[in-house]
Amino acid sequence: MKRWLLAMIWLGGAAWAEGERAGDFDYYVLALSWTPTWCALEGDARGSAQCEAGQGFGFTLHGLWPQYEEGWPSFCPTNARPPSRGETEAMVDIMGSSGLAWHQWRKHGSCSGLSAQDYFRLSRLAYEGVNRPALLRRLDRPVRLPATVIEEAFLEENPALSADMLTVTCREGRVQEVRICLTRDLEPRDCARDVARDCSLQDALFAPMR
Repeated sequence: MKRWLLAMIWLGGAAWAEGERAGDFDYYVLALSWTPTWCALEGDARGSAQCEAGQGFGFTLHGLWPQYEEGWPSFCPTNARPPSRGETEAMVDIMGSSGLAWHQWRKHGSCSGLSAQDYFRLSRLAYEGVNRPALLRRLDRPVRLPATVIEEAFLEENPALSADMLTVTCREGRVQEVRICLTRDLEPRDCARDVARDCSLQDALFAPMR
């Protein structure tokens, strides 16, 4: 019984780990969140200013996540000082809120081995290095479509990417995120198997920007 329990704990910890050594990881996942989905599922209930009409948030930066070839670290001990309020507020234009920037630093940035300032700088470079399809920003009504359409739109706008380098996720029947795999130098690379889990919905809801 004890052996079985220990085995289950070990297997459960294989997917992710807390408190790993900062800077010890293999590659990054750049997570781009479709804001209208986040607002419909969470943001509206929170009264988030990010979801107010006219804000114009489309694919925002959810985070730049250090990743292992299998699993990922989180909440790593680090000697780097926490980001200042000014540093988190400076990320609002691409992340939607300073609170998200703070959380991403604590959970993921702390594992990068970088200072908060350098982590946010690298996150912005990664975000700005991806062309987000303008066509999706011009939608004026909700549509239902295969999630693969979103992937194809990103591949068309980013010739350096291949289908193995990104994945589209869904949540509660909606297109949720586009996740792109990058080397530590921010070059596109294939995603590891545990990241490459494409949404297979043929009628995913994709709502327009507000």
